[in-house]
Order: sequence, then structure tokens, then C-alpha cells
Amino acid sequence: MKRLHLILSALIILFSSAILAQDYREQLEEIAIIDQKVMMPMRDGVRLATDIYRPKTDEKVPIIFVRTPYNFNSWRNGEEQIGTYRKALEAVERGYAYVVQNERGRYFSEGEWDILGVPLTDGYDAFSWMKDQSWSNGKIGTLGCSSTAEWQMAVAALDHPSHAAMVPQSYGAGVGRVGEINEQGNWYRGGAEQMLFFAWLYGVEHDKFKPRIPEGATQEDLIRISRFYDLAPDNPPVDMSEALRHLPIQNILKNINGKQEIFDKMVRRKPNDPDWFKGGIYHDNMEIGVPSFWFASWYDVSITPNIYLFNHVRNNAKDAEVRDNQYLVIAPTLHCAYTRATENTIVGELSVGDARLNYDEQIYKWFDLWLKGDENDFKETTPRVQYYTMGLNEWQSSNTWPPENTQLVTYYLNSNGNANSRFGDGVLTNKINTKDNPDSFTYDPMNPVPSYGGNVCCTGNAVKGGAFDQQDMEARNDILVYTTEPLKEGTEVSGFIESTLYVSSDVKDTDFTIKLIDVHPDGKAYNLDETIQRVRYREGYDKEVFMEKGKVYKLDLTPMATSNYFEKGHRIRIEISSSNFPRFARNLNTGGNNYDEVNGIIAHNKVHHSAKYPSQIRVPVRKN
Repeated sequence: MKRLHLILSALIILFSSAILAQDYREQLEEIAIIDQKVMMPMRDGVRLATDIYRPKTDEKVPIIFVRTPYNFNSWRNGEEQIGTYRKALEAVERGYAYVVQNERGRYFSEGEWDILGVPLTDGYDAFSWMKDQSWSNGKIGTLGCSSTAEWQMAVAALDHPSHAAMVPQSYGAGVGRVGEINEQGNWYRGGAEQMLFFAWLYGVEHDKFKPRIPEGATQEDLIRISRFYDLAPDNPPVDMSEALRHLPIQNILKNINGKQEIFDKMVRRKPNDPDWFKGGIYHDNMEIGVPSFWFASWYDVSITPNIYLFNHVRNNAKDAEVRDNQYLVIAPTLHCAYTRATENTIVGELSVGDARLNYDEQIYKWFDLWLKGDENDFKETTPRVQYYTMGLNEWQSSNTWPPENTQLVTYYLNSNGNANSRFGDGVLTNKINTKDNPDSFTYDPMNPVPSYGGNVCCTGNAVKGGAFDQQDMEARNDILVYTTEPLKEGTEVSGFIESTLYVSSDVKDTDFTIKLIDVHPDGKAYNLDETIQRVRYREGYDKEVFMEKGKVYKLDLTPMATSNYFEKGHRIRIEISSSNFPRFARNLNTGGNNYDEVNGIIAHNKVHHSAKYPSQIRVPVRKN
């Protein structure tokens, strides 16, 4: 009976989706010229499959351009396809052509795919083709979230004259090196592999033996066969919580019969490899000359690099007009979940209140300004930075990030050498400990601290993103816990959280992790952000410097970021350990390659805190 109920439910959803897709299409047909499976030529002869929806008018119109690795075949009636129709309808109603294109090697596009759709010239060539169309006014804005956003920054650095504005959303996998941040498109943090791409590539990478459309197929043929052949692989479901445990990590996809070519080369690529600078990732030696409206979220995988990039362009662009036309929104949501905010927005298991915002209205005012030349009130009515403060549960605004009137407050780690678990004696205080009573813990890579909630994306069932009560996790002895006294007054923490640890170990290499926590009066402890540092990269990513047994080393970890109001009586807490798995790959502690190793060794790690070794966090407190 239960099975029958599930089948009926699935059929109802499928039927409803088909009706919704048909409804959007019928509305589009009334107001738009629809030109699907246009094979747009690139400079090397490869053709990219493109659908065009434009108003029925003799006037030239601006273009909203969406370039994606995902399937938008209009006959599929899935979420992506319905979304394409809905967005196309909205754009056409507002007087825009809506152009959506698959990256090379994806679905009906020709050529071979690589992450971020290299070569970058594909984006430039697409701009040139679109501006030359008889119906185009020559102004193009780019729009998209996640892998539909991440290509925009590097292409913007090519400075095509028709690329008039962009709206990148959840764009972290397109950010390589920005100042002190060096994540290489979300592959690394602090030199440790983020495992999201391990799971993501299993689901999206097409096999080299996939069916291919013959070269030279006509548009008529492509439209016809797209009704029957979707070219979308349906990979067997995999329990990623189990799959990501496989060692060596270079064989994770092989172990689940996934395609390996792209993964194989990337899993061996170290943070300083020159190949990171040859593909589609943006680096801070590239000049962005495009007005940009950036969208990020507190529980996304790369909030700190995202904000760093906004600050970098705003402060360093050569063109003063470009510097002055950078805007940022930071929502309290998961990856690409902006519009899912409701009057009671739940992120993980925590309610953050009514987090809705008029996203579409703001985005179209932005495009109207730059693509139509409308003299609207966007710049007068839109704050430079709109950010949502959790705890207060309200939107706030600032002209900078961190916000004005923010001061870093230093909390030093203290204990009598027994900070293990939340039952230990670890405290955060404004005073430096006079004696060095280091806290010790054992890190066994075969029994890592599991990821629980957090700022994640794309790991299947392996990690649930968002805020979750960490109390049960904090009962582990391989987690050091440091907590302030209950706050005597409400405190807004908005900005970058900096942290410095002094550590030692009996192994050549290991990791250290930090998690920032809001502890409620009832003891519930909700995570805000987290970071990690692989010790061999403590002096930078251009060299590996291993530890010597017993020596103390200084670690400056990648900054965390949040906006959270700690109410009176709440406490600020950090957790320190050596694993956060499978958010980050386990360090096997050997000092070897890690990606090709099966056997790890146990590390006995210490965190020192004294006048000589002032381990600390620096918290941005906003003053009224």
C-alpha cells in the first residue's frame, strides 16, 4: 500500500510539472519569438546549443544571458526546465531577450566539457554573436546561480564591450585566489580538499562514451530529436555518506563506477599547480570591468571568498565607475536558496525568521539601469551591502563589509589543560593565560569528527547544510571546546572572524579545524561558520613545510564570516579539532600525498595558549 502511495505521489508531481511547463510555454508563445536549438558557432568551429526567447517587437532589445552545464531541454518538464520557462517569461514580459546556452560538451552542445566550460573564449564569442543579431541592442547582462554563475567573473575580465552588467549568485566555485584567500574554485580551503566536487562530479559528468549528435545536424533535426533523446544520464543512486569514506580518495569515483577523467586530474592537483591559472577560474590578477550585483549566503560553501571578491573589485578595479557600481546581498540561506526564504525561514533546524527579500525587483532594476539605460532609482534606493543578521532576524544595510562601526574584539583561549568536550574547562576570555597548559587530543583519521550541518553544498546525503545543535558532537574528547561567560548585553557580530592558533603534534602533518557557535541559554549550540588549515601549508601554498615533533607552530586560519546577534545571556563558543568529515577530506597525517594513501596514522595534537602562545579569535563586534 505504501509503495502504491509513493507511485501515485510521483505521478501526481510529474503530471503537475507537465501542466506547469505547458502553461508557461503557452504564455511564452503568445508574447515571444521562440528559437530553440540554435547552434551558436565558436571561433574553433564548435557549436553550442542555445535557446532564445525574445519579445515580439520590431525594436532592438537587451539580452539576459544564462550559460550553464545543466540540462534545460524544454521537453523534460523537470525543475530546471520549468525554471527556464518561468525566467524566460518574466524576462520577455519586461522587454528582454532571454538566451540560455549549454557549455561546450554538455547535452546538445558540441565539443569536450571541462569544469567551468573552458575555454574562456566561448563566453566572449557568445557575446559577439548575440550583439550582432538584428534584434539585439548590443547590451548583455549575465545571470545565474552556482555553476550558472561561476564562469561569469573570469569572462568579465576579458572585457567584452557588450558585457554591460552581471548578477553572479553563489559563485564561489569560480573564485580562485583573492588576496590571502586561495580556494581554487572551492576545491580547497586552507590546503585541505573540500569534498563537494567528489560527489558533484559523480552526478553531472557525462561519460566519454555517451551518445553524440552527428556533426552538422540541422536545427530542425535537433528540435525533433530533443523530444525523444534527452542526453541526460541517470546515474544509479549512491549513498554518498558511505562512498566518500573510501580510501584512497583518488579512487572514490572509480569505487562507485563513476566517470573519472576530470576528477583524476583534479584530485592530484595541489593548491599551487599552474593549471589552476589556465582554466575558467577568476584570480585577483584579472581585471573585472563590469558593474556587478553579487548574491551570497551565510550557509553557502564559500561565503568568505565571495565577500572577499566583492571587496577586491570594489577597492581595486582600475575604472572608478566600476568600483562605484559593486553591490552585495548576503542572505541567511543555503546554496542558491535565496528565493526559498519564507516568513519563517528554517536553515537546518534553526528558524531565522522572515528572510524574504524582493530579489527579482532589485535584479531587474539593475538590468534596466545598465542594459536599457533607464534613469531609475536603483542606486538611490539600494544599499551597497544588504545583509541579514540572524538572531535579530532582520535585514540590515551598510556601505562597507565589514559594516561601519565594527571593531575586532579579541578572545583568548584558556583552560587548565582539559578543554576536551563541552564538559571540559575551556573558556574564551579577554585575558591572556599566564601559564601554558596546552590542551591535547587524539586525532584518528579512521574515526574523524563527522560534519554536522555547516556551510556546505552538493554532497548528496553526506552532509546536511545549515544550523544544527552541536551538543551531542561536543561530547567527543577529540573536540576542544572554548566558551565565553554569558554575555551581559546583546552583541552583534558582523564581519570576518579571524583566528590564530599555536599548535604542536607528533606527526609531520595534520589539520586543525575551527567552528564558530552561538550557545543559547538552554544549552543548544548552533553553528555559524567553520574553517580548516592543513599545517604543511601554513607558510603559503607555494611550498610544503612539515612539522617537527614537539615544536610549536603558528597557524593563521582562513577567516570565517557571519552576521549574528548574540542575545543577552547567549555565549560565544568555538570548537577546535583536526577533522570535519566529509565536508573536508581527512588528513591521514603521514606527510604523503594523501590522495593516494589508504593507511593513516594517529596524531596526538596540542593547542597551546599562554603569553608566549596567545591562541585567539578576533570577533567583529558592531557598536551602535
